[in-house]
Parts: sequence; C-alpha cells; structure tokens
Amino acid sequence: MLPSIFGENLFDDFFEDPFGMMPALRTRDVLYGKHGKSLMKTDVRELDNGYELDMDLPGFKKDEVQVDVRDGFLTVSAAKGLNKDEKKDGKLIRQERYTGQCSRSFYVGEGVESGDVSARFEDGILRICLPKNQQKKLPATTTVTIE
Repeated sequence: MLPSIFGENLFDDFFEDPFGMMPALRTRDVLYGKHGKSLMKTDVRELDNGYELDMDLPGFKKDEVQVDVRDGFLTVSAAKGLNKDEKKDGKLIRQERYTGQCSRSFYVGEGVESGDVSARFEDGILRICLPKNQQKKLPATTTVTIE
C-alpha cells in the first residue's frame, strides 16, 4: 500500500504538466478531479421515429437531474452536494466523493418541444427519447415561372 502523498497512482505527479504548457497532458477537471471525463458519457441511437440517448450519471439521484429543451437545445444538468452537517463516527482520512454541478447540451432542432421529449432515470442511467424533426417536403414541381 502506498502512502497517501502519492494520490491514487504512484506516477500521477511524475507525468503531470505543472505549468499547463502541454494541452495533451491536461486530463484533470478542476471540479471533479481526473475522473471528470467519465461523467455524463452518452450513447445516441437513431430509431425509426426518433432518437434515444442513454447518459451515465453515476452517483446522482433522480431529483438531482434536470432536463430542459430551449431554443433548439436539449440540456441535461445534474447537481450534487454533500451534507457537511452530517456527523459520522471516526476521523475522515480521505474523501473522494465530488460535489458540484455538470451539464451537457445537444442541438436537437427548432421544432422539438419539451412536451415531445420523455425521460426516465433508472440505476444511474438517464434515458431520453425525442422525436425526429419532420423534414419540410419540397413541392412536386421544382420549376420556377419567370415574369
């Protein structure tokens, strides 16, 4: 077992970019730590009548997640806080759970209304179903009369 000064990995600090000069090495999100990149991973499936999104939200509860449709964008936001007033027995040596908020937006088109979208949250996965935008069909004749 490694001492806690090494963090989660012995080589974390060794390969870190201390001056922020190498963008390829920037893998840490300030709010959620280095595991922030694994939050809100999304699978998008095209169905015959619409689209289905499966978004991973591990550790969140249903009442901590909000889905909005506004100006053609579908926005999923989640906020989590820890109860600091809750007293537990023993001395806390290390705390790795995160607090804060995160959000992600997808362009779904101007014709999608919030009533057309359905969402279900189960086992840390948010499933969103939304319809396809109906394409405007051109008239059968494409000739233009010249006056």
